[in-house]
Amino acid sequence: MPFKKKLSFDANGDGEVKYTEKNGDDCYELSHSLEMDMQSRYSAPKQAHWLLRRIFILTWIRSYDRSQAFADLIAGITLGLTIIPQSIAYAALAGLSSEYGLYSAFIGSIIYVFFGTIPQVSIGPTSLMAIMTLQFCADKPVQIVIVLAFLAGFVELLMGVFQLGFIVSFIPAPVTKAFTSGTAVIVVLAQIKSLLGIRLKKVPSIGDYFTNIHLSDAILGITCICLLLALRLLSQVKFKQDTPLTQRLKKVLWYISISRNALIVFFSGLMVYIWVHKSSMEAVPFALSSKVASAMPSIKLPPFAFEHQNRTYVFTDILHELGSGVILVPIVAVLANVAIAKAFVKDGKLDASQEMLTLGLCNLAGSFFSAMPTCGAFTRSAVSQASGVRTPMAGIYTGLIVLSALSILTPYFQYIPRSSLAAVLIAAVVFMIDLTPIKELWRTNKKDFFSWTGSLIMCLVAGVEMGLLFGIVVSMICILLRLGNPRIEVSLKQWESQYYVHIVPQSDIFYTGVDMLRTEIVAASQLYRNDFPIVVQCSRFMQFDATFVEMLNAVAKELANDNVVLVLQHMSLKQQQLLPFTSNIRFCNEDQELFPQESKQ
Repeated sequence: MPFKKKLSFDANGDGEVKYTEKNGDDCYELSHSLEMDMQSRYSAPKQAHWLLRRIFILTWIRSYDRSQAFADLIAGITLGLTIIPQSIAYAALAGLSSEYGLYSAFIGSIIYVFFGTIPQVSIGPTSLMAIMTLQFCADKPVQIVIVLAFLAGFVELLMGVFQLGFIVSFIPAPVTKAFTSGTAVIVVLAQIKSLLGIRLKKVPSIGDYFTNIHLSDAILGITCICLLLALRLLSQVKFKQDTPLTQRLKKVLWYISISRNALIVFFSGLMVYIWVHKSSMEAVPFALSSKVASAMPSIKLPPFAFEHQNRTYVFTDILHELGSGVILVPIVAVLANVAIAKAFVKDGKLDASQEMLTLGLCNLAGSFFSAMPTCGAFTRSAVSQASGVRTPMAGIYTGLIVLSALSILTPYFQYIPRSSLAAVLIAAVVFMIDLTPIKELWRTNKKDFFSWTGSLIMCLVAGVEMGLLFGIVVSMICILLRLGNPRIEVSLKQWESQYYVHIVPQSDIFYTGVDMLRTEIVAASQLYRNDFPIVVQCSRFMQFDATFVEMLNAVAKELANDNVVLVLQHMSLKQQQLLPFTSNIRFCNEDQELFPQESKQ
């Protein structure tokens, strides 16, 4: 019979069950089953197959039911009514005709259904992407915009494949806020001309600016802004009594509020349409949108080579025209998309790489339909959330509504006044201007305050891409300064009857901070007249390499000349083996090991 240890085993925690020679096998089986139960209960869930993670629709389509379909239908229709006027306005902001905005709206909504992970996210044209497109493609052929969408999608796809989402982490929150506010200010300033009916491309002076205002356009634009702001407040109306009637009325007011952009564009266009048919197009006192001949999308390769105004553009010419936009546009799009996804994700489980892959596919597919660069829109995502969206399937209904608009409403785009579109854009982005960091950051963190201020000024003066680049560079410089100047705490401590100088790094020390640490050690030894041993806490030594070894040897030799012992505390065995034997260096973990000879006595 094999030998069995007579150990106690208490299965129930009451001390009654003992592990003996008779019941040893039973107790072993019981303990083994308990161990297996604990492992199954607290082990991480099994990861889904990579195909299910990438084609994300496969994870939820099998359990898709009627209630989810109805909720997605309502949300998709609501979102469609929101995205159509926004797409038209954002295309105008980017310097394009209306159909290009709608191309971007339908293809992004449909692609996201199959690959997207967050039901609320709405991929399509945004004010951010419109202003970035205008920044890099102003006064350039529309073919360059389409190639920019392809290149942006390709870079985003590569970022997702190689899981480069960490790049976004190098853009701190103050820089993001400054970038968003700066973009919103630029949109507002760019649209004031259309809002007031100023039809000059360049305004020589402030006097000329006011003398060229068209009163009819200005009245219509300002009226539209007032109506948009009033309709926005409808969703905040509260009733004294909560009855079924007031609940239904509140729901109606909410639908009117979220459809305000569509209502303004529809009624202003209807007014012009009636005006034209009662008189003539020339009699309309408003500046109107450009005429769209045919807007139905067709699949074709992005124009990597084309002719425009007697000039032949090849792919290298297009890259030269776009410059840094090839990198900055996808990075900004990923930054915006991941931020929106984080705002709506449940349980904090966000697959950022999958969102980047999906955004890349949306832009790649969009370039085959002559779309402009796209990303997620926070306002539309909020509308989806409020509409009760359940799955990404809502994007199918949104895409179908946009396609219907392209096939039916195209001839009527020319009746939309530019001032009403400008009002829609201004009312949409003006609330993105956030000046609260001026007070908050000045009080809490001066570095972040200057980073925010500098980024905002650079956005307004030199362009949004320079503002973002400025913020990133400033943040990287601060990180490098922190790496080169780690915070180190020096104090005199006592263990029993012995004193020692304790040097504790308050931040991680890389090879860049080694010289700073050496200076602190030597200065501390001199401060206490070389009377006490120097104890250095080593747990925050990162990437221990030859630079650390060289510094510690040099410091130990300097201290040895003054008969001072260097004690390295909490240094790993692997790091200790890298140091050559030196009689002046000791190692310890606990305080009682600092003075081994004295403690034995």
